[in-house]
Amino acid sequence: MPLEQVADALDPRLADYRILRDADHRRRGLFVVEGRLAVRQLLRSPRFATRSLLSTESMLDGLRDMLEALPEGPPVLVASHELIRQVVGFTFHRGCLAVGERGTPHSVATLITPSGPRLILLLEELVDPANVGAIFRNALAFGAAAVLLSPGCGDPLARKAIRASSGGTLRVPFTLLDPWPEELAQLEPAGYEVVALAPEGAVDLGEVGRSCAVTGRLALLVGNEGHGLSPDARRFATLTVRIAMAPGVDSLNAATACGIALHHLWRGRR
Repeated sequence: MPLEQVADALDPRLADYRILRDADHRRRGLFVVEGRLAVRQLLRSPRFATRSLLSTESMLDGLRDMLEALPEGPPVLVASHELIRQVVGFTFHRGCLAVGERGTPHSVATLITPSGPRLILLLEELVDPANVGAIFRNALAFGAAAVLLSPGCGDPLARKAIRASSGGTLRVPFTLLDPWPEELAQLEPAGYEVVALAPEGAVDLGEVGRSCAVTGRLALLVGNEGHGLSPDARRFATLTVRIAMAPGVDSLNAATACGIALHHLWRGRR
């Protein structure tokens, strides 16, 4: 495993790490992951290529097995903790970073047409990348096959989203559904029942979790953190469900609500 020692913060090999604003990387078709867990997820990802890795010497021990197993690994840049912190411009304590390439997005058809029982998530204007990342973590835990996002959602490959997802955004397939919500019309012909999650839902979530619908093809629709689902998106839902809560409480954090819903549906599918 060839290592490239770096001792100068202005070294051109560090250019991808010098500006870590998500928007800048997104324009260049790149993204950055932090920490050993996320770096390992990126290295094993069949979808995203690893452009390079930047690590302290001590952190390499936790990555060496995977790097040595790769037939053709990425450049591995090694620098001191102080130098990396100087380059990246924020409090750095995770020991390693890597730059990934976004590549070609999945097509919607690729994610919704595989046959058999299937659960997918539909996210409408979830702005906060941390919420988006937490939902991907839930999706991974409860077997969701894919996540389809509306324009205006937080970037699943933002550093904050990857961190909140514990690498889930690198594992659960996703794509943008645009134009929204018109593209939701593809789901019914593909055999999906679209279930909207909203506080004023007519049916308790527990009833849906025990229904026969969860043995088939289901798309769970989750709305914005503040104003929920738009009327235009909800018209594509065949059912709107609610989560029973204590009196005087009318809503939950979007990621929390999604996790509860996925748990109910996962139990029903089992």
